[in-house]
Amino acid sequence: MDKIKYFTTPIYYVNGSPHIGHAYTTIAADILARYYRSRGFQVFFLTGTDEHGQKIAKAAEERGLTPREHADLMAGSFTDLWKKLDISNDGFIRTTEAGHMKVVQEILGTLYEKGEIEKRKYTGWYCVPDERFWTQKDLVDGKCPDCGRKVENIEEENYFFLMSKYQQALISHIEANPGYIMPDVRRNEVLGFLKNNRLEDLCISRPKARLSWGIEIPFDRDYVTYVWFDALINYYSATRYIMPGDVRWWPATCHLIGKDILTTHSVYWSSMLLALGYSLPKRIFAHGWWMTEDEKMSKSLGNVVDPLDLVGEFGTDAFRFYLFRNSLFGKDASFSYAGFKKTYETELANELGNLLSRVLSMILKYDACYDGKAARKTDYMTFTTGSEYGKKEYKREDILFAFIDDYERLDFYSVLEKIWLMVRAVNRDIEDKKPWELAKNDTRALNGCLSTWFQFLRIVSGFIYPFMPGASRKMRVQMGIEGLKEEEILDIDIETDFSRIKKGDPLFPKKEVK
Repeated sequence: MDKIKYFTTPIYYVNGSPHIGHAYTTIAADILARYYRSRGFQVFFLTGTDEHGQKIAKAAEERGLTPREHADLMAGSFTDLWKKLDISNDGFIRTTEAGHMKVVQEILGTLYEKGEIEKRKYTGWYCVPDERFWTQKDLVDGKCPDCGRKVENIEEENYFFLMSKYQQALISHIEANPGYIMPDVRRNEVLGFLKNNRLEDLCISRPKARLSWGIEIPFDRDYVTYVWFDALINYYSATRYIMPGDVRWWPATCHLIGKDILTTHSVYWSSMLLALGYSLPKRIFAHGWWMTEDEKMSKSLGNVVDPLDLVGEFGTDAFRFYLFRNSLFGKDASFSYAGFKKTYETELANELGNLLSRVLSMILKYDACYDGKAARKTDYMTFTTGSEYGKKEYKREDILFAFIDDYERLDFYSVLEKIWLMVRAVNRDIEDKKPWELAKNDTRALNGCLSTWFQFLRIVSGFIYPFMPGASRKMRVQMGIEGLKEEEILDIDIETDFSRIKKGDPLFPKKEVK
């Protein structure tokens, strides 16, 4: 079995502050990285910032800064947020780093020598905000089809990557590898585009006379590299200088992206790799947008949710949990502050937090019913995996494999649904078994119940770790099983005993918020 996983987020453009969309993609990658590390995989998790281009130069000028000063400040805002969101990335790449720029120039030189790049005169409609040329037929009411803003008619010489050569090769690869682009609706979207349109060559340069903030083209010092060509190479360049060593990280296991940059990854990047003769990533997964009142979040509409506001009110773990408990990864999702508060109060505070408090309180209260130390192992535990799966009695070790297919499909909602069915099943079991009655007349049965519930909590603390690493750590501390290595978090056979329990503050304290 392949025990190496390499996950990437997009590198985020530093023309604006990070928002919930950036957080969503990055936390998804973090969930995958933590899950596979806890199963003993070698993991490389990469994120970073895209720092070249006309938009960056313009944003810096508006702030009275050099492009580099602006990029430094904005990159810092992303790294600060990732710390607050408990992101465990192994690498943070910046496209202004010497190591990245060296690899970009090497690749440009290789493609040029192979005859995959040529210089030609070009006339087209240029959108400055998107830094992209459009043909007349692409325009919508004379404006950019992507952002709806004005375009400029520009005629100049530029370098082109001969992307059109790879149209059929792309179609063949996507059809032969059904999991290459996910979910299926995005795969069908890309295939439809490739089969119904003539693929154009890609303009990959800008004259220095018009834009100097970029990576110089090695075979023509009068030009810099077009931002997308520079940015996409980060996924490969990082394996060359950020995570060097004996591990062969390329190809990437999965590029996680938003659906708005699907074409650049599935067509541009894939074509570049085919031209180089490099392996293509194993998967490109394009998730949906977060909406407010059925509108896409955007700075121009003023409806962007700041992750720091929610983290400040409810905590990092609650924010991470909400994003994936209330969305189907791959589809659009709708943000609601009332929904966020309800999720926190019902599922986190009442169901999980209260369950931990109840079980540990009972163990401490009824310690005369057992020897005060033993946390008996139970061979079988029953929980409901959902109506579509039916009830099933799992061996303890089988429970650990209940989510493998879900993680493979990036079905985070299904993972959390199964975990919460377990949490609710234990809460129901406590009400059914009435431990306060067992304490009076059947201490042996009580001991068995407490051991089973405790073991369930141990398993739950491991299962929630990828989503809520902070809450998982707090649970383990209170249960007396702190200090575990990451690869031990899912080990249900580590020695424990009730005497190490140290009940603490509520896992998710009740909030009085406006």
